Amino acid sequence: MTHTPPRIAPPTRTLMGPGPSDIAPSVLSAMAAPTVGHLDPYFLQVMDEVQTMLRQVFQTENALTFAVSGTGSAGMETCVANLIEPGDKIVVGVNGVFGGRMCDVAERCGAVVTKLERPFGEVFSSEEIEQAVTEVQPKAVALVHAETSTGALQPIEEISKIVHDGGAMLLIDCVTSLGGLPVKIDEWNVDAAYSGTQKCLSCPPGLAPVTFSSLAQEAINNRKTKVQSWYLDTTMLSSYWGSDRAYHHTAPINANYGLHEALRLLLEEGLENRFTRHMENHLALRAGLEALGLNYLVAEEHRLPMLNSVSIPAGADDAAVRKQLLNEFDIEIGGGLGPLKGKAWRIGLMGEASSKSNVLLFLSALEKCLMDQNYALIPGCSIAAANQQFIG
Repeated sequence: MTHTPPRIAPPTRTLMGPGPSDIAPSVLSAMAAPTVGHLDPYFLQVMDEVQTMLRQVFQTENALTFAVSGTGSAGMETCVANLIEPGDKIVVGVNGVFGGRMCDVAERCGAVVTKLERPFGEVFSSEEIEQAVTEVQPKAVALVHAETSTGALQPIEEISKIVHDGGAMLLIDCVTSLGGLPVKIDEWNVDAAYSGTQKCLSCPPGLAPVTFSSLAQEAINNRKTKVQSWYLDTTMLSSYWGSDRAYHHTAPINANYGLHEALRLLLEEGLENRFTRHMENHLALRAGLEALGLNYLVAEEHRLPMLNSVSIPAGADDAAVRKQLLNEFDIEIGGGLGPLKGKAWRIGLMGEASSKSNVLLFLSALEKCLMDQNYALIPGCSIAAANQQFIG
């Protein structure tokens, strides 16, 4: 006898972890619109508009800018697999989980990988990159702009000049940064970048925005071997997203509807306004967390405004606090990854979730959780500190 489960009824959560983030009702509504064919004239127009808006958000004129059908990790693999051939040298900065993942992807593409390492939470200096480029003479250098596992922001502009002076291309991971802080692809002379929809773009996971410079396109067109992945081969994908409209795969139509609306909302708010909102809410949250005695894992000048990584205070039970936040307050935050497992909380303020109300709700809930574990604090101290920061 078969059993039919009940219709799904997910709880309503406040998503304040490392992603996914909260989603605007209009984005969810867009995704519920009628499905059309992946070569329907209406959908082709949607694709064109998605590309135009992505260029604005990436701050680029790159022709090869589109949304890969897959999550942010598919964007990573698209960039690496298209730029790298077997035997190519690549320098990868590893200061968190996702730098390590880029190394793995590059090795699977047959690259000769030089791994630069810094402790989790730190960033790379221009001098370190310059030394590596001089010694290795790589085809590409890959860095994580916003390391989701640590909350660290990697400066790019000066490093980009060093990379290009050394004859290499620059690839950056913008999964967490895009839409929450400036990502200036053209101004920084970045050759390839990828992101995901579920962070500061506040769209469900499932698409990965990517962009390639003309130099990167030239390198792809001059490959001696086929791209390792048929599905992620930009020479074919560009024919689908470009004027040829050559069939490659059935794109996730409704997911693109959602991304279209999410990008429209972002641009309607304005890039600078959105960046300011993320920073103001970050500063208020920081004030509240510091009032509770919580310390950030990343130096102030390299902190991400949309992902706050703090040390778990002595005596606090990591799993118990996160469980209580979820079960009692419907708030999700993230735990630490890798060497930070059990030692850090990752508190997201991404896209729709970056709001004054969420800052104050979270601090109030966190105070309750810590008090339940007999953590010494002055009730209301974090909320007062955050409000004082908001007032200015």
